[in-house]
Amino acid sequence: MSDAEYRTEHDSMGPLDVPRDALWGAQTERARRNFPVSGRTLPPPFLHALAWIKAAAARANRDLGLLDAARAHAIEEAALEVAAGRHDAHFPLDVYQTGSGTSSNMNVNEVVARLAQARLGSPVHPNDHVNMGQSSNDAVPTAIHVAALVVFERDLAPALETLAAAVGRRAEELRGVVKTGRTHLMDAVPLTLGQELGGWAAQVRAGRERIARAGEELRAVALGGTAVGTGLNAPAGFAERATRELSTLAGTRFVPAENYFRALSSPDAVVGFSAALRTYATSLMKIANDLRWMNSGPLSGLGEIALPALQPGSSIMPGKVNPVIPEAAAMVAAQAIGLDTAVAIAGQSGNFQLNVMLPLLAADVLESETLLARASVLLAEKAIAGFRVDERRLGEALARNPILVTALNTVIGYEKGAAIAKEAYTSGRSVREVALEMSGLEAAELDRLLDPLRLTAGGIPGG
Repeated sequence: MSDAEYRTEHDSMGPLDVPRDALWGAQTERARRNFPVSGRTLPPPFLHALAWIKAAAARANRDLGLLDAARAHAIEEAALEVAAGRHDAHFPLDVYQTGSGTSSNMNVNEVVARLAQARLGSPVHPNDHVNMGQSSNDAVPTAIHVAALVVFERDLAPALETLAAAVGRRAEELRGVVKTGRTHLMDAVPLTLGQELGGWAAQVRAGRERIARAGEELRAVALGGTAVGTGLNAPAGFAERATRELSTLAGTRFVPAENYFRALSSPDAVVGFSAALRTYATSLMKIANDLRWMNSGPLSGLGEIALPALQPGSSIMPGKVNPVIPEAAAMVAAQAIGLDTAVAIAGQSGNFQLNVMLPLLAADVLESETLLARASVLLAEKAIAGFRVDERRLGEALARNPILVTALNTVIGYEKGAAIAKEAYTSGRSVREVALEMSGLEAAELDRLLDPLRLTAGGIPGG
């Protein structure tokens, strides 16, 4: 850039050239130059949460008589513009930066200060005014809690309900369709497709509730602890007022942490929340892989269902169609599990009074939530809702299933049942045909005991 494309800004380290049109100042520019690591910036929900903190702090400092009304109003309005996403392009800093997130906190402070100053027509200082009553060490952990909970309530929880509802609708529709059960990937006693899908729906809803329970711990925030947890430079009443305003802005409840020393140094609540996301990711992986197995074939696989054909599946094999949505969902699940591992490592990186991997915590938890939300909706709308069931194939496989002999256990005993199953498998005949020869039971009794739909309703004596 030419000199005409820069302006000179100052911070405590001296003057520095900053791109002329940038809303950030010298501290952000130093960090931008210091950390050209990944090109991966902090997620907008985290930055917007930091901006809500600035607006909430301005209101609290005004009410406490520490900030004049005009300047407080200008800061609040500027911060709300940032929180609304109107200036996202002015937050260029890499995730891999100073571990406290000070650089990103100052990025927000500088952008808000410049916008507020333009609005007010008189100086607004990023540290003295926008950051009043705060430290990066309490603002950044607070922003992580706020962003994670808001994204859960706004995006992830509705997405999980979308998936659970879609699976539940298909479960009800298919409640009378009987299929061969499988354990160890081997034939087992029958169940209905409705029962199988009902298990998936219960998994998804349990995952949502588990994440919601973990999210309750995020409501206690570090704001007010300032640098090390003592609350230095935060006046009496600031934490309560600012947190109350923050709750209003975020649209969900937050409270000051009971122990700021824990809140600053140990992000256990975030680690626990991430663990709940990981658990749901394992459920998503199970459902996606079950769909892939059930769809496999169409000739040499299970071929129980046919997923919607969305795109050609091969660059060399004409006519091949792949289960692309379950594959994408499984990859999202793998990524979320990996992100949780990074969060666990970051969570234990609290040295004395401060955790020093806060930007990584913010980025990975929010990425996991976003990926899981989007993949869940895709799975619901582009796989679950539209798959077709091959009832003929299900019926043929069920009729050949030797494990149906389990229904006779309490009548003829395990040993005789095993002999019948072995003969049926070896000869390729049905269990009913072989049992009619070997069990001593009448045809009508065999028909009653071996009725597949009866077996799915808990009707197997001793089962």
